[in-house]
Amino acid sequence: MPREGSELDPAERTVVFVCLHGAAKSVIAAAYLRRLAGELGLDVGATSAGIAPEPEVPPKVAEALLKDGIDVRHVLPRRVTREELMTAWRVVSFGCDLGHVAPPTLAVARWDDVPAVSDGCVAARDAIVARVRRLLEDAGGPRAACAPRSPA
Repeated sequence: MPREGSELDPAERTVVFVCLHGAAKSVIAAAYLRRLAGELGLDVGATSAGIAPEPEVPPKVAEALLKDGIDVRHVLPRRVTREELMTAWRVVSFGCDLGHVAPPTLAVARWDDVPAVSDGCVAARDAIVARVRRLLEDAGGPRAACAPRSPA
């Protein structure tokens, strides 16, 4: 059954990714952060949300992620809340002004230059994954684990 957002352990450091519709860039970012954090053994979680949520994740986004082994068909886009922004470890916005919902002192990382998913899922995904990797380095992930591995 579809559920809204992501189920997270409250003890985790949580990154809240926000895009306009909560259905593409934020979903891709949250999905990859969870995957990469797990691979690195980091206790970092992620949620995705939007300012004006769509009713569902677009099929082309779900299909692209499924090809990468990530199933987001259960995710329902939802509206971002002030409470989750206030308790987040990090907040990342994809071209959204969060001024109406975020406290004025909240630090928000702006990833506004990520290519539009409508212009190509692969380019958007690659840009998002590169930034997620850098964000996880800040979370204590070893740089070597984030870099391409050379054969031993």
